[in-house]
Amino acid sequence: MKATTIYDVAKEAGVSIATVSNVINGKGNVGKKKREEIFKVMNRLQYKPSVIASALMGKKTYTLGLLIPDVSNPFFSEIARAVEDMAHEEGYSVIVCSTDNNDERIEKYIKLLEQKSVDGVLIGTGVENANIIAKLSENSVPIVMIARETPDIDVHSVLTDDFKGGSLAAGHLLQLGHENVAILSENAKFSSSKERVRGFRFALFEAGKTLDDERIVACRSTIRDGKRAAELLLGGPNPPTAIFCCNDMLAIGALQAARECGVRVPEKLSIIGFDNTILSTVTNPSLTTIAQPTDEMAKLAFGLLLSSPDGVTDAIRQRIVMQPKLVVRESTGPSPHEAAGR
Repeated sequence: MKATTIYDVAKEAGVSIATVSNVINGKGNVGKKKREEIFKVMNRLQYKPSVIASALMGKKTYTLGLLIPDVSNPFFSEIARAVEDMAHEEGYSVIVCSTDNNDERIEKYIKLLEQKSVDGVLIGTGVENANIIAKLSENSVPIVMIARETPDIDVHSVLTDDFKGGSLAAGHLLQLGHENVAILSENAKFSSSKERVRGFRFALFEAGKTLDDERIVACRSTIRDGKRAAELLLGGPNPPTAIFCCNDMLAIGALQAARECGVRVPEKLSIIGFDNTILSTVTNPSLTTIAQPTDEMAKLAFGLLLSSPDGVTDAIRQRIVMQPKLVVRESTGPSPHEAAGR
C-alpha cells in the first residue's frame, strides 16, 4: 500500500500544501477549527510527517545527540538513561555516542549527527580540540555541555563543583589523620579531573601539607587501569595510607589491587572515589565517594538544550554549577598511624 503524502492530506482537507505544513509545524495564521479538521484528516489517512523531509525544510527532527566517553561507565550510563527518559516524555529520540574521549571519534560522530539534522547535542565527553565542537555551534546547532566544560566555546554548561569535590575528599582524609596520600587521576585534558586534583591539593595546602607530583598517577577511566596504578603505589617504597580516585571506576580498581596485595581496607588503606554510582554501594567494603547530582544535572542540561534558540549567537550563556556531597561508607577509616596512637 502506498504511503500517504502531504499532497494527499492537502487534497482531502481542501487546503494548500503550505497550510498543511504550517499546521504540522505550528506556524502560520491557520484558524483553530481548520487546524482541527486537518489533524483529523491526517489521523484518518494515517499520515506521518517525514523526519528527513522536515530536516530538509529546516524543521525539527525531534532527534538529539548525546556524546559520552563510555556507556559502560555507570556515571555516564546514568546520565544517558536520565536524558533518554526526559526525551521520551517530550517526544524526542536520542542518538547516544560513546567517544572514548577520542577527538577523531568525536569528529566522526558530530558529522553523523549533522547528517541526521539533530535538533541539539549534549556533550559530556572530554574534547582536546575545541574547534570540533565550534563547528556545530557555527552551524546553529544548540549545544549544552554536561559534567564537562570547554571555556574556549561559548555554550551552556551544567557541571559539578569539581574543585569543591576534591577539597571534600581531602578534608575527609585529613580528618581521619591521613598525611601519606596519593591520587589516581583521569587524563589531564579533562577539566573535571583537573579541578578535582586542584581542589584536593588546595585543601592539603591549607592544612600545611603538600603532595608531590609523583604521587598523582594519571589513568584511563577503567577499573583495570585503576588496579594497575594502585598496585604500583602499594608496591612502591612508601605506600600511601589513603588514595583519592577521581572516579568510582578507578576506586574499584584500587580496591581490587589492595585485596590482591593483602592490604586491608580501611584498616591499612583508605580509598575514596568520585561520582557515587551504583557500583559504590555493591563493593566490599562499600565505597566512600563524592556524590554528583546526576539526575538534576541531566534535567537542567536537557531543559537548556530545548530552550536554546536556533541560530542565536548573542544569547546569554549559562554556567550552572551543582554542589557535590561527601558520602561516607566503609572504605575509609583512621590512618594506621592515628589508630596505633590511640
